[in-house]
Amino acid sequence: MHLASRLSRVKPSPTLAVTQRAAELKSQGKDVIGLGAGEPDFPTPEPIRRAGIAAIESGQTRYTPVTGTPALKKAVSEKFARENGLAYAPRQVVVGCGAKQLIFNALLATLDPGDEVIIPAPYWVSYPDMVLFAEGTPVFVACPEAQGFKLSALALSEAITPKTKWLILNSPANPTGAAYTRHELEALAEVLLKHPHVMVLADDIYEHLVFDGFRFNTIAQVEPRLLGRTLTVNGVSKAYAMTGWRIGYAGGSEALISAMADIQSHSTSNPCSISQAAALEALTGPQAFLAEWQQRFAARRNLVTEALNATAEIHCAMPEGAFYVFPSMQGLMGKRLPNGQIMESSAQFCDYLLEEALVATVAGSAFGMEGHFRISYATSDELLQEAMRRIAKACAALK
Repeated sequence: MHLASRLSRVKPSPTLAVTQRAAELKSQGKDVIGLGAGEPDFPTPEPIRRAGIAAIESGQTRYTPVTGTPALKKAVSEKFARENGLAYAPRQVVVGCGAKQLIFNALLATLDPGDEVIIPAPYWVSYPDMVLFAEGTPVFVACPEAQGFKLSALALSEAITPKTKWLILNSPANPTGAAYTRHELEALAEVLLKHPHVMVLADDIYEHLVFDGFRFNTIAQVEPRLLGRTLTVNGVSKAYAMTGWRIGYAGGSEALISAMADIQSHSTSNPCSISQAAALEALTGPQAFLAEWQQRFAARRNLVTEALNATAEIHCAMPEGAFYVFPSMQGLMGKRLPNGQIMESSAQFCDYLLEEALVATVAGSAFGMEGHFRISYATSDELLQEAMRRIAKACAALK
């Protein structure tokens, strides 16, 4: 079989590869602690589950409009206005099978060969491959820990060219948990206003997972003049523990939303009708549990960060949000593994942790930044404590 040449532009997801290898070891009876998956360990809240069951029992099992049910699109429009101060009418809203699909559709709808997309690094693993699949060119801008893993106005200005089509801005971010303050977004917006040909893709999927009183802002909220050239993407997966329900939503210009709808109409068509009913309840129902989950995630973040910083040659910055930490393991480079090999990369380190310490993590190289690794702390305190003990022991065994 001859496969399409476009497949040569993309590679399998490194995070899924780690999850698969961890599953293989578990099937062999190994006691693996998985810290690679990016999903909350909490169950979907009961009112949301009940709404999904009610949708089945009431016969809401047929096709819906391609871009989502009118009720859900209205709820999304009201959510944007209520929480973000964004004026997206329902006709400017599209609902898809997860935020990932909507980002993919937006890039496919707008990129021509040679168009550039600025991607701050470290980045979510799927951004570059989606750009490449759409025949665009990823332009990576390094955002080291010294900058809080965030894009500066100067770096953005230097990266923009006449070929730039998009800036992708993820806050709070995967893999670092870094979140942009209002002041930082204002500085970026000032640069973008000078370049009207650049659109902004604001990936806000971790919006409700911020800690220590951090106030979330999205860029079109901070600078309303960017509203017409911003696609604001969000969803129910992370905040409402609904990863498997596969519902994302986005607000943007009518022209862009229409183009994304055209692509969706020929691929998946409408997202699952049952999941849409559950998502409607998520956005309009009780929200009190969000504060409780924030507190629990913040406590886990503190546990993991403290333990990692107490581990020799590991340094871990304190993130503002999401449920990841992105510690540095650069101090371990050049050390000798128990098998005699010399530590030369984050991938080698993560392989060592998985095979010897039975802790699954993801190498920083997968996110465009060598010398770091990602830990998802979306699991129980007991498992996190044991995982930190194993990582410390594994690091101590290096010579």
